[in-house]
Amino acid sequence: MKTDIILAGVGGQGILSIAATIGMAAIANNLQIKQAEVHGMSQRGGAVQSHFRLSSNPIASDLIPRGKADIILSVEPMEALRYLDFLKPEGWIVTNAAPFINISNYPEIESVLNKLKSRKNTIILDADTIAKDLGSARSSNIVMLGAASPFIDLPYKAFEDAIKEIFLRKGDKVIEANIKALRAGREFADKR
Repeated sequence: MKTDIILAGVGGQGILSIAATIGMAAIANNLQIKQAEVHGMSQRGGAVQSHFRLSSNPIASDLIPRGKADIILSVEPMEALRYLDFLKPEGWIVTNAAPFINISNYPEIESVLNKLKSRKNTIILDADTIAKDLGSARSSNIVMLGAASPFIDLPYKAFEDAIKEIFLRKGDKVIEANIKALRAGREFADKR
């Protein structure tokens, strides 16, 4: 078993929480993990990406070679487009439809989404709206993780258990909000 994931987005969108959740779920299932540091401007508004690898066997490198990623999990659509050359031909793109327009020459959103849709295995969802509808706008990153969860070789329950552990100090309301977000993302992907 092996899953290579490119995590992409903009600083402040919760890439580190996604990575922590996947990592905790993987460790609880006795898997090896390697994660490259988050590269880019991690302050709010700067582009960020990270390589995340999990496997049942030892992992030699924390970097994913171009053309070998199983999943691009992006909380921002242009950031998904930026890393397409890392995705293997049968890999999955799971991205938020809602743009984070942080530059003056941000491309037309329909153009970005159409390029992403041209790939065979693409899931695009408006995680921002889903999270707001659930009453927890800050959990859109966990909605995205839920949508990607069918393509990560881990039991779904492992993600819920990891959320309980990661957000333990923030209290039951935060845990429940994030579990609802995870479930909503998973349900969206399962209907696809």
